Amino acid sequence: MIKPYTIVEGADTLNASVIRERLEKMTDDDLSLVGLKSRPEWLVLTLLPIPPVTVRPSITLETGERSEDDLTHKLVDIVRINDRLRENIDLGAPDFIIEDLWELLQYHVSTYFDNELTGVPPARHRSGRTLKTISQRLKTKEGRFRGNLAGKRVNFSARTVISPDPMIEIDEVGVPEVIARELTKPIRVTENNIEEIRKIVQMGPDGLKGVNYVIRADGRRKKVVESTKEEIAKELAPGYIVERHLQDGDVVLFNRQPSLHRMSLMGHRVRVMPSKTFRLNLSTTTPYNADFDGDEMNLHLPQTEEAKVEIENLTMVPKNIRSPRFSGPVIGGIRDHITGLYLLTQENVKLSRRDFTQLVRSVDLNVPLPDKETLTGREIFSIFLPKDLTVDFKSNTGEHVVIKDGKLLQGCIDKVAIGAEVGKLIDKVDKFYGSEYTKKFIYNFTRLAIGYLMIKGFSISTSDQDLSDSARKEIKDTIEKIRKDVDDLNRQYEKGDLKLLVGRSAKESLNHMIKTLLRNGINDAQKVLEKHMHDNNTLHMVRSGARGSLVNLVQTSALVGQEMVMGERIEKGYYQRTFPHIKPGSINLEATGFVSRGFKDGLTPFEFFFDAINSRESLMDKSLKTRHSGYMERRLVGALQDLKVEYDGTVRDGANRIVQFTPGEDGLDPSKIERVGIDVRAIAENLE
Repeated sequence: MIKPYTIVEGADTLNASVIRERLEKMTDDDLSLVGLKSRPEWLVLTLLPIPPVTVRPSITLETGERSEDDLTHKLVDIVRINDRLRENIDLGAPDFIIEDLWELLQYHVSTYFDNELTGVPPARHRSGRTLKTISQRLKTKEGRFRGNLAGKRVNFSARTVISPDPMIEIDEVGVPEVIARELTKPIRVTENNIEEIRKIVQMGPDGLKGVNYVIRADGRRKKVVESTKEEIAKELAPGYIVERHLQDGDVVLFNRQPSLHRMSLMGHRVRVMPSKTFRLNLSTTTPYNADFDGDEMNLHLPQTEEAKVEIENLTMVPKNIRSPRFSGPVIGGIRDHITGLYLLTQENVKLSRRDFTQLVRSVDLNVPLPDKETLTGREIFSIFLPKDLTVDFKSNTGEHVVIKDGKLLQGCIDKVAIGAEVGKLIDKVDKFYGSEYTKKFIYNFTRLAIGYLMIKGFSISTSDQDLSDSARKEIKDTIEKIRKDVDDLNRQYEKGDLKLLVGRSAKESLNHMIKTLLRNGINDAQKVLEKHMHDNNTLHMVRSGARGSLVNLVQTSALVGQEMVMGERIEKGYYQRTFPHIKPGSINLEATGFVSRGFKDGLTPFEFFFDAINSRESLMDKSLKTRHSGYMERRLVGALQDLKVEYDGTVRDGANRIVQFTPGEDGLDPSKIERVGIDVRAIAENLE
């Protein structure tokens, strides 16, 4: 059998010494022609360097016996076989014995370097476990490069479950006291701060604003404990470094994995709080793709002033409100924020002086209030708008929203105005007033929305989706019409009278026509729903864009519609039918996955099964797509990792070759430009 390290010439197998002799004959001129910088015969080993024991340390098991590293086991094999080979050569043993030992030595050296060679059985431990040798130590995700060098375990970091807190600022993070006492920040003692630092050293390691360690000027580290804190405080002198506990206002990095874009790691200001979870403002969940169903997040505390300054200037939350992917705000209102402002800015909303004072003061104690007995919801929202802001746009429902000179004159505030990833209002405010102002604006309107919902009250119920008898009759008629039209198409197909679509077979044409009919049928059911469903909180959520869609309501209260797999009606299953109880060859609606009931009415076992098939597809899709996109991104990053923008504005690779004369061919930063073209009218209005 030919092994991967066997070299064959014609019918002869060449051994290593013959190959080495041939390589030695290559002249230096030949090498420069081939492009080799070193002698080729060095590739055939004559000496094998033994790595020191630090590379292959012994371990002592619980039983007390010593166990050697895999590399040591392999080296023992190599030395043993090498000695036997030398003895046999010295004794003049027959050629076949020497060849066998030579072959065995080659096997041991090869598996010492790589124990996963194709066509070679892997070397194993006495227990039968495959040995992990040099190549296995270096490669893959857990290997030396990716596992221990590119990414490693670090100090000054913490990880715990996250929970929501709408009352902390969007660039704050609530840190548990237990973590604040464990993580430390080095502060250098100077003439100016020595008295202040003395006080915090006297707090000891158990106080909330205390100290864990003091490092003397000569580098000696002293642990601060209750018994020694007074003595160490007296000893302090300029040049000492004090490792103090995490405090309010400290700058930290906050991260949620998987880190898929740069906003997965942002700078936050600390707020030390009781309990054991990290607290996060609701608006900041979108860039992290975080929710509170058990997600955990990581916190990293910078140890140098340079790191702190870098975080403050590059990664703080306000500096990442605009996304570099779509040139719009990635941080904004979500869920209740959108519903609350949508309900507050409805045309007929008025609040008494007592109510609006309480509402506005719950957001900001200093903002001036108009001297009126009642204020409309739109006037209350306008209090928190910049006084010279003028903007108009279409809302989620297509209504015209007009803001002139900081006053909301027309329309409702909904997802299009203040929603994360859409927010036209946030976009405008960020462009004209800067990121710090936008941070405060987002914080104010989210508090206002929650405050209004607390006054008004907001709850939803399954009864919101109840239909009247007339609506049920209309939907039943719609379904009957769909069924009749589909049966007509099926009859035409069976007779061969079906009008074919361009470029499609009869079967493809039939399926396309049926899918169009079903889509139109769902739209008809949606119109019935809009006509008959009463104004309720579930509808407010849909209309404002806070959560859900009309399709969800149709599927819950009227009919689920056609279940699809890979964009087609369900036809796979048993021979010539989907289920065994269906007549072979049947292509009517029920046989191909049409569900004519809503979730509230309950599905038949067969409809439920079709629905489960559809759900399984999206479940599989999610897990497979995540894996593929992760691997694709890794390959892409690998291909582009040595590109960088030089100081002359060109993009160059590792060999200093110009790849682009201007980054991205236009030199524009997507997070600093507007998504749409230049709005000439808006510019003209602002100039006036």
